[in-house]
Amino acid sequence: MKLVTWNIQWGRGADGRVDLDRVVAHAQRFADFDVLCVQEVSAGHQQLPGCDGNDQFEQLAARLPGHEPVAGVATDVLGPDGRRRRFGNMLFSRLPVRQVFRHLLPWPAEDGVMSMQRVAIEVTLDTPLGLLRVTTTHLEYYSVRQRAAQIDRLRELHREAVAHAQVTRPGTASDGAFEPTPRAAAAVLVGDFNFNPGDPDHAQLFAPMDPSTPAYCDAWQIAHPGRGHAPTVGLHDKEQWPGPPFTFDFVCVSADIANRVRDVRVDEATAASDHQPILLELA
Repeated sequence: MKLVTWNIQWGRGADGRVDLDRVVAHAQRFADFDVLCVQEVSAGHQQLPGCDGNDQFEQLAARLPGHEPVAGVATDVLGPDGRRRRFGNMLFSRLPVRQVFRHLLPWPAEDGVMSMQRVAIEVTLDTPLGLLRVTTTHLEYYSVRQRAAQIDRLRELHREAVAHAQVTRPGTASDGAFEPTPRAAAAVLVGDFNFNPGDPDHAQLFAPMDPSTPAYCDAWQIAHPGRGHAPTVGLHDKEQWPGPPFTFDFVCVSADIANRVRDVRVDEATAASDHQPILLELA
């Protein structure tokens, strides 16, 4: 199974041009993906650089007809022109999507700090490897405190999901919304985490968990032991990121499927966003 994750910056490339066709074409050239996770999708935000305000959630779905789209809106506000302004993430899967959760992550109040509501999309997929839970997110950039709370919540959601996978829920299809639907224990977590590999946040996310919950592992370290993570930000867009390139984007897998990681690769060539896409291949 192949998964690609990419912060697409509403389709804005290093040349300042917003082009969703270019984004989708680059992702498809990078890998014949079963799952695509993208962050920073917008609708109604014509004030963003290069953005025309159109609904990118709909536009991206139209460009990937063979994949089921799952949108996760983090912010939804009324703009001055009367249109709604929405911002968030999307997941596309050509594998059956058994269940979807859209988790609004913690947003502790912090005076004088620019921030926004964040969301995590969680899906359980039917894959050739069995049921697999995939979560994609984009954590807070400006606030260390908020980001730490969001990491704690992602870990708690993982504990909860593993516990759900281990119990039996009574019910049938005739019970309507109470019909039991599997929530997979095996998990992949991807996205733009807005921390570096050596930051305390990184250690927090990958810290050991209770004995019944396989902890998250950094898939890059599994595929490339002893090698520093390839940079994912600032390779091409030197206007926004004038310093050396660095890593904010990660692929995580639960320890029970760590042995299935075949490859983790960063596409360092594309300049269709200020971030680089990452490929995870599971065997």
